[in-house]
Amino acid sequence: MSSALSTASRGKGHVLVTGGAGYIGSHTCVQLLDAGYDVTVLDNLVNSKVESLKRVGELTGKADRLAFREVDLRDAAALKAVVAALPACDACIHFAGLKAVGESTKLPLEYYENNVGGTLALLSAMRAAGIKNIVFSSSATVYGAAESPITEATPTGAGITNAYGRSKYVIEEILGDFARSPEGADWSIAVLRYFNPVGAHPSGRIGEDPSGPPNNLMPYVSQVAVGRRPHLSVFGDDYPTPDGTGVRDYIHVQDLARGHLSALAMIEASDPALRVFNLGTGVGYSVLDMVKAMEKAAGKPIPYEVGPRRPGDVATVYADTAKAKDELGWVAELGLDDMCRDLWAWQSANPMGYEDAKAEL
Repeated sequence: MSSALSTASRGKGHVLVTGGAGYIGSHTCVQLLDAGYDVTVLDNLVNSKVESLKRVGELTGKADRLAFREVDLRDAAALKAVVAALPACDACIHFAGLKAVGESTKLPLEYYENNVGGTLALLSAMRAAGIKNIVFSSSATVYGAAESPITEATPTGAGITNAYGRSKYVIEEILGDFARSPEGADWSIAVLRYFNPVGAHPSGRIGEDPSGPPNNLMPYVSQVAVGRRPHLSVFGDDYPTPDGTGVRDYIHVQDLARGHLSALAMIEASDPALRVFNLGTGVGYSVLDMVKAMEKAAGKPIPYEVGPRRPGDVATVYADTAKAKDELGWVAELGLDDMCRDLWAWQSANPMGYEDAKAEL
């Protein structure tokens, strides 16, 4: 992995990936490199580690086609200089952003500054460099407490209970306003609304490595399984669901990463426009379903304690994925057992996440 790509290095195309050292970003970088793209990652390493990119290079054998620049998107001048100096770039996949729902309710200004402000600076840098293709990492949280199944036509904005989700909604609105402007009319914009990413690369070499206590269910479950946490707290068992616990649509990170390549292919083959897609499986699993599946993968019991519901949680959330199938040619292929098997491969080989790499040196 180098700090910059050689102008002589030219694969299928050159993709700029913000937040590429993070969980979903690193898995997408693997698939981009395997597909023949050159990749430049921009990341400020606040919630990620450069070790993930080292492993991306090792997994693909294409470290020479992977470049990394440490930059904060909010530093508009530095960002613009970095983007301007890149070899000809075809598209940007924009993952960078703070993503902890609970934290966002305590630090809303920081979330708006980072997520919205960083995106504005990125769009400005892209405009200056003549890059007009972007895939934006959004979230199903923009739907608020909408009834499932959720389609792309389901109203957004109302019922969002946290600054994280609202920051994603605001960015979508910004992209929509820009796409409707004369200047934005020749941009291709794909907005991907994720449901609940889980799992890891099947090698166990890269995976989700949250800073501090995990904010999402499955990283917490896997840390309990590996002995880092004493037990899982289940928030409510009195929902109108089969076992009383909340039901969500979980998608393997490998399928999710593949969805970004499908979006890039769509951008390359279609006229400029803004398009929105749900990326999920269309299947809901309860909290206890996920615990049982992880117990099976890990071969051990996972202790949990039931507590009261969390404010803002809803009983059931799952996607309608017909549009992604029809327009992207994409469907999720990996199931619950695959998600938990690969998550356990990562967690068991890296009990402390990428911190374990220090012990290997």
